[in-house]
Amino acid sequence: MNLQQLEYIVAVDTWRHFSTAAEKCHVTQPTLSMMIQKLEQELDVKIFDRTRQPVVTTNIGKKIVEQARVILLQAEGLKKIVVEQKGEIAGELRVGIIPTLAPYLLPLFLHNFLLKYQNLKLKIAELTTTQIVQELEAQRLEAGILATPLHVPSLKELPLFYEQFVVYASQQEKVMKKKYLLADDIDVNRLWLLEEGHCLRSQVVNLCELKRKETQLQNLDYEAGSIETLKKMVDSNQGITILPELALRDLTKAQQKNLRYFKPPAPVREISIVTYRYFVKYNLIEALRKEILACIPKNMLSATRKEVTEI
Repeated sequence: MNLQQLEYIVAVDTWRHFSTAAEKCHVTQPTLSMMIQKLEQELDVKIFDRTRQPVVTTNIGKKIVEQARVILLQAEGLKKIVVEQKGEIAGELRVGIIPTLAPYLLPLFLHNFLLKYQNLKLKIAELTTTQIVQELEAQRLEAGILATPLHVPSLKELPLFYEQFVVYASQQEKVMKKKYLLADDIDVNRLWLLEEGHCLRSQVVNLCELKRKETQLQNLDYEAGSIETLKKMVDSNQGITILPELALRDLTKAQQKNLRYFKPPAPVREISIVTYRYFVKYNLIEALRKEILACIPKNMLSATRKEVTEI
């Protein structure tokens, strides 16, 4: 067997189609199929069930592909070790970031980071937590910036900072009569939430012990697609929402009057850089980590106020 054969089976497992895999590997389909068939003959197993469309990886094939991914990463790591040793910040880094963090964190560090490391190509995609985990495990992403802990054995987490949750409510809401709030003070029937799939929604649900049977948002059941929509719903339609700390930075003076903080210790979400277990671009990740930490308020870097709401 050789590394090329391993690349081919990983490609078929990723794209679930021999023609697409061949295109991605820049070879003809007959060449790719023949090389995979030779590997199957050598191992005396069937890696793929070709009778089904899209192609399905067999049970033993899944284990072989998983090991192939590790071997390919380690082989690529030989080249990267040389680059790492030279201390170069160059190449490509593919990063996923959750939508409730991207518009507030990226503007803080991205411009300076790209100016500082002009030999580095950064590819960033806004994805949900589930999508980032899937892309990391499939090695289509090399890092994710998202809320943790994830409890995924195949991934490594490097905590960055702890983002406090803050209540944002209309002046007409009862909670505005208090200076500091407890989770129990929030009327879940007045609460605007993000749509399913956002980890921030899950965190808020856990924080407020929210149950769907308890939520009857007047005569409107609306799930927002972004934090900006949540703020506008409160501004225009009253009600309450819960925002992460970085989302407060662009509030107007009028909007700042709609804020109420939780009684200490405040609930927070842990934000981390997450990589695949066998990831080897350590210099790139360290450069990214340092640039992010340099722009985050010092009070958010400490874990002393940590009361992480599990996803």
